[in-house]
Amino acid sequence: MNMQWLLVDTPKSAKRSAEYIQNASLLAIDTEYDSFRYFREKLCLIQVFTSGITLIIDPTVGLDLSFLAWPLKNKSVVKIMHAADNDIRLLKRDYGFEFENIFDTHRAAMLLGYRQLSLETIVREFLNIELNKSKKVQRSRWDLRPLTDTQLAYAVQDVTVLPALYEKQLAALKEQGLETAATDAFAKIAACCWQERNFDRRGYTRIKGFCAMDNRRKELLKKLYLWRFEKARETDCAIFMLLPDDKLAELVQNRGNAREILSPEKYRRYGSDLELILGQDTNG
Repeated sequence: MNMQWLLVDTPKSAKRSAEYIQNASLLAIDTEYDSFRYFREKLCLIQVFTSGITLIIDPTVGLDLSFLAWPLKNKSVVKIMHAADNDIRLLKRDYGFEFENIFDTHRAAMLLGYRQLSLETIVREFLNIELNKSKKVQRSRWDLRPLTDTQLAYAVQDVTVLPALYEKQLAALKEQGLETAATDAFAKIAACCWQERNFDRRGYTRIKGFCAMDNRRKELLKKLYLWRFEKARETDCAIFMLLPDDKLAELVQNRGNAREILSPEKYRRYGSDLELILGQDTNG
């Protein structure tokens, strides 16, 4: 497994990356993103394997990544990805990239009849290679800098196995006459786009304790629920991290006690907004 890599976090290293990519006929691509702590998934890392080296591109430092646009769109360049949907959505959202001629190893395995579709399992089945896929590293803080050596090693290993996996799966698809089905499936994945999170207008009715509330409290809970969604979107904070459901219910049940219910930091940030909502006359 080729573990040579370049951390791309300066204009100089971005220029070197462009040189590696410009004549490539095949790119293996992966990303790391945080969908846990943010309202909108935060793209934290882009890994591109080509010409015997993995480019670990840092999208958080404001680099010009336009050098990726041409190869991603170019039909003559194969882009190998695993479960590419979210990767493509985020790259389109943040950079406006277009994708042509992708090969999704997850979808290929599905078409070939495999039921266990994790990259770790598929690599073991097709290549007899064991990946060190630590859940702890997978869920680590990819948004923080500097990245650890363990994170960097994790980021590199996935893309380095994709070209060999692609060769094996492509041969299997041809053998089973599934090339056309695969091409159609890959084109649909390449066309996917990121969508803003939808507001669940009835979500507040599923908060624990709602059914036992009187109409006045139910209306207040509805207003707090809407306020939380809008504030989370405004601050790009995960909804449950801003204020979990049980805190919303507690605020409604104990109006006037926001300072005691919230942490000092949360009260400093949101106390005035919440007290304004909780003080409204919902009978008017």
